[in-house]
Amino acid sequence: MIVEMRTYDINPGIPMAEFLANYERLGLPAQKRILEGFLGYFTTEFGTQNQVRHFWAFTDLNDRAARRAALAADPEWQACIDVVRPMIVRWDNTIMTPTSFSPIRELPIAPVDELTAFNFGLAGQAGDPA
Repeated sequence: MIVEMRTYDINPGIPMAEFLANYERLGLPAQKRILEGFLGYFTTEFGTQNQVRHFWAFTDLNDRAARRAALAADPEWQACIDVVRPMIVRWDNTIMTPTSFSPIRELPIAPVDELTAFNFGLAGQAGDPA
């Protein structure tokens, strides 16, 4: 499994809420339908401002290439690109592989490891010995 982290710097003259609303309405449905491995979408609280990062899981680089090609050919995605691409001033893509102790190691993701974000706040609940 691989995880792609995409980082976009949004034009400071564009309200972040405008970018996110357009992306959520126009792009996210197509990406989720075609890419499938949606892990999350985040804005920066500290550090570089006007920045978003999103994470996608793929089985391998061939899977990623095939899904990205299908996405590029999708009219719904192209309609999104027409709106949001002018809002992005810079982007960066990073491909990462999980370590042997990562709670995300394979697809589909099975949140079985204790004390991870996948079961955050569940310690001490009924049936949990913690």
